[in-house]
Amino acid sequence: MTSPRIIFAGTPEFAVASLTALVESDVVPGMVLTQPDRRAGRGKRLTMSPVKQYALEQQIEVRQPVTLRDESVVAELAALEPDVMVVAAYGLLLPQNVLDIPRAGCLNVHASLLPRWRGAAPVQAAILAGDRETGACLMAMAAGLDTGPVYVSKSMQIGEHETAGELHDRLAAAGAEMLAKNIDAIIDGELDATPQDDERATYAAKIKSSDAALDWSRPAVDLERLVRAYNPTPGAWFMLDDQRIKVWQAQCIAAVDAPPGTVVAAEQDGVIVSCGEGALRLESLQRPGKRAVTAAEFAARFDLPGRQL
Repeated sequence: MTSPRIIFAGTPEFAVASLTALVESDVVPGMVLTQPDRRAGRGKRLTMSPVKQYALEQQIEVRQPVTLRDESVVAELAALEPDVMVVAAYGLLLPQNVLDIPRAGCLNVHASLLPRWRGAAPVQAAILAGDRETGACLMAMAAGLDTGPVYVSKSMQIGEHETAGELHDRLAAAGAEMLAKNIDAIIDGELDATPQDDERATYAAKIKSSDAALDWSRPAVDLERLVRAYNPTPGAWFMLDDQRIKVWQAQCIAAVDAPPGTVVAAEQDGVIVSCGEGALRLESLQRPGKRAVTAAEFAARFDLPGRQL
C-alpha cells in the first residue's frame, strides 16, 4: 500500500503531540507548515515554534508562510498533491482554495466537544464556564470557524482542581491518539463525519492579558476557575501597589464580613481575600521577575491584612 501524502500544519505544543503520533505511526508528513519564528523570553530572542523544532529533528521539510493567501504558497501546496492536510492549533486561516487542495480534505484536531467551544481557547473556556466534561474532536474543516462535521471524538472529565495546562496535555494526547488511529480510514473514505448542531455552538475567543485580571467583586468560585484557566498562561493577576502579582493556585472558602477586595488575613496556608460572594484563599503567588512562592513567603514581604486590593 502506498503511504498517504500528508501536509501537517501546527504551531504550539498541543500540535506536537499530533505530529509525533503520525511520525511514530510511520505516517510522516511530506511537509510541515508552522507560524514564523517569534521573539520570546526576556532577551526577545527569535524562537522557533515547538512544531518547527520537532519537525527539524525528524528531518521533515518546514515552511513558515506569513499568510496562506499568497498564490505562490498555494501553488507549492497544490504541487505536493496531498491526500490530506492535518491541522492542529496552527493559528493561520485556511482560505477555501487551500481547503480544496487535499484529495480527502483538511482534518482538524480540536480541543473540545464540538459544537461547544469553537474558537481559539477552548481549554480555558471550558474551565471558566465550570464545565464538568470536555474532550477532543477530529473534524473535517470547512470555511467557517470550527464548523465542519466531526469524524470522531473522545470525552473526559475535568478535574476539580485541574489547571488549563494539565487539561491541555490530556487533550493533546487524546487528539493525537484519535488522529493516528483514524487517519487511514478518513483518507480511504471509510469513516463518515456527523454535522454539528450550529444552534448549540459556543465560542472561545482569543485570550488577552486583561482577561486574567482578578475582579474581586465577582464570586470566589468564578475567580478560582479563572486562576486555573489561566495557568500557565497568561496567569491570573491583581495589582498590589504598582506591582502586577500573579496567582497560580487558589481555593474558595466561606464568606467573610468585609468589602470585596479586602485582605482579611495572611495565614500560613493562604492570603484570604473577600470577594463578591465568598472569599478566595491565595496559595501560590509571584511578583514580577521573581519565582512563585507560597502564601507564607509572600505575606512575609508585605503588611497585607486590612489592605484593599
